[in-house]
Amino acid sequence: MTFDAGGRTDSAMTPSHNPPLAVAFMLTATLFIAGSMLMAKLLGTDTLGPPLHPLQVSHGRFLFAFILIGSTVAVMRPTLRLTNLRIHIGRTLCGWVGVSLMFAAVAFIPMADATAISFLNPVFGMMLAIPLLGETVGRIRWSAAAIALLGALILLRPTPDSFQPAALLALGAAMALGLELIFIKKLSGREGPLSILFINNALGLTVASLAVVFVWQMPTPAQWAALAGVGGTMACAQACFVNAVARADASFITPFSYLTLVVAAVYDLLIFGVRPDAVSITGAGIIIAGAALLAWREARRAKPRPVTQE
Repeated sequence: MTFDAGGRTDSAMTPSHNPPLAVAFMLTATLFIAGSMLMAKLLGTDTLGPPLHPLQVSHGRFLFAFILIGSTVAVMRPTLRLTNLRIHIGRTLCGWVGVSLMFAAVAFIPMADATAISFLNPVFGMMLAIPLLGETVGRIRWSAAAIALLGALILLRPTPDSFQPAALLALGAAMALGLELIFIKKLSGREGPLSILFINNALGLTVASLAVVFVWQMPTPAQWAALAGVGGTMACAQACFVNAVARADASFITPFSYLTLVVAAVYDLLIFGVRPDAVSITGAGIIIAGAALLAWREARRAKPRPVTQE
């Protein structure tokens, strides 16, 4: 379903089924997502000037994303409804906490590790759906969750000599983003994608602006450019993702999103000289295996069962 603009119906604007184009959109989204993580890491270290606080990085993400999405809304004029404001607020708070924790994590650990841990968010979403949405979970879905969590445990490196405390920030981000999925499910089918993106970024900018007051420092020109890059790439990634899932089944398109991990690892290597070790590769591989199994199972559950003749 797409947004209602200028009185046109949703069905008239629904994109046609086009798997190759969906793949192109998803691959482009992975580049944008990894790019936003890269710029967040540059901002959180002393690469472009004195390190910026993660709350200031997340403020830049919402500020410049809102400018881009707001400009699109001004041109396309979709119908905006605030009938689900409480759900929007819950979703925005979870998303703001999630991205802030993720931006904090990438400043201390390899982007590939943080990205891999972030793939746990559908696992946490599944687990939280039990008490919050009353969903039931079978053996396959619990097995998928256990596999993914095992991979996360490996990435945490739980030994006195190699434990990564900052990885807990990425784990917290995955939990917050998993809770955000619950609110996204509640919004599903109630509003159009562009309307949801606009309201989400408007509320996110409000929250982020209140929080950044306590940690604000004047960015350097290079940091301003990177902050604009974080917001712009995240907005473009969201747009590409929405277009991808609108043109192909989720079970087909979701595995391509895991290429974000590969792109992040390439950035780690080329820019920071960080090579993934055996622990990183093993943990990331196990997380992806668990997330892929969960995505496959969710797709199977979503398909209607054929009606048999008695």
